[in-house]
Amino acid sequence: MVLKAELHCHIEGAASVTLVERKAAKYGADVSGFIRGGKFVWHDFTSFLHAYDQASMLFRTQEDYADLAEDYLLALSRQDCIHSEVFISTDHALSAGLDPQAYIEGLAEGMRRAKDATGIEGRLIATGLRHKGPDAVLAAAQYIVDHPHPLVTGFGMAGDERMHHPKDFAPAFDLARDAGLGITVHAGELSGWESVADALDALKPSRIGHGVRAIENPDLVKRLADEQILLECCPGSNISLGVYPDFGAHPFAELARAGVAVTLNSDDPPYFHTDLAREYEIAKTHFGYNEDMLTAVTATALKAAFVDDETRAALLARLDADKTVRAGDERFAGSVSSS
Repeated sequence: MVLKAELHCHIEGAASVTLVERKAAKYGADVSGFIRGGKFVWHDFTSFLHAYDQASMLFRTQEDYADLAEDYLLALSRQDCIHSEVFISTDHALSAGLDPQAYIEGLAEGMRRAKDATGIEGRLIATGLRHKGPDAVLAAAQYIVDHPHPLVTGFGMAGDERMHHPKDFAPAFDLARDAGLGITVHAGELSGWESVADALDALKPSRIGHGVRAIENPDLVKRLADEQILLECCPGSNISLGVYPDFGAHPFAELARAGVAVTLNSDDPPYFHTDLAREYEIAKTHFGYNEDMLTAVTATALKAAFVDDETRAALLARLDADKTVRAGDERFAGSVSSS
C-alpha cells in the first residue's frame, strides 16, 4: 500500500465509536441518542454537531486525551500513514472543564506513545473558533504563543465560515505567525470562492482547510496554483455534508490538473464513515489516481507539513524508500509473470 500523510483532522472528531463507548461506560453516560449499531448517527448538520459535541464531552481528563491521540494515530499507522496533523481547541478543553495545558500534554503523550510503537510522527494545530468571534480567536492564539509546546506547530481557525470577515481575525493570525507557527484556515467548504479569496488576502495562510469552492473562480484557482497555496481536501466529508452531490462532481482532480497543491484528509472520519485509507481509495476509484499519483499526494502533504526541516527530510526519505521498494516489487512480479 502507498504511504500516506494527513494534514486535516479534528482530534475530537476522530474518536472512534469504540473509544467513545468506553469513555461513556467510564462516566456512566448514555450514548444511545447518537450511536446505534456501532456507528455515529446523524441526519443533517445540526444533528452532526450534536453527536460530535456529545461524544467530545466524554473526554474530560489528560489521560482521556492521551488515549484519544494514541488510539487515532495507531489506527492511522495501520493504514500506512507516517505523519498526522490534528486540529485541537483550547476552547473545547475549557468547556470540558480541563486546563488547556493538561489537554495539550495529554494529546502530546498519546502521540509519543503512538510514535514509540509505530514510528508515526504527529503534530498539533491549535485553532480558534470563528463563530466565537475575533476576541476569542485572539485569546486562543495568545494562549498558544504564551504556552509553547514542541508538538504545537500550527495555528488555524475552524467554525462557521459565514460569521465575521477574515480581516477581523488578522491580529490573531499575525500573532501566531510572528511566533513561528504555520498558518492554515478553514475556507471554501460550505461558503463559496469568496471565502477562500478573503482568507488569503487577510490571513496569508500557506494552507487552506478544504478550499474546494475555489473552483468556482478560475482566477482564484490560478492564484492558488501560482502561489502554491495547499488545499487540505476532504472528499468524503464534502459528500457527506452535501457540499457536492457525488464524487463525479467533486473538483479534486480538476484543481490538481490546474496546478493547485492538493492533499487527501479525513476531517471527522467516523462521523463521515471514512478514514484516511478510504480517502486515498476515493482518489483511486473516482479521480483516476494510480499509485504514483497517490504517492505524489503524500509527498505534497509532507512538503507542506508544519514540521522542522530534519523531520520533513526523514519523512520524505521514508516515502522515497517505500516507492523504490514498490517499484522493485513490480519489476520482479513482471519478470516472473513473463518467464
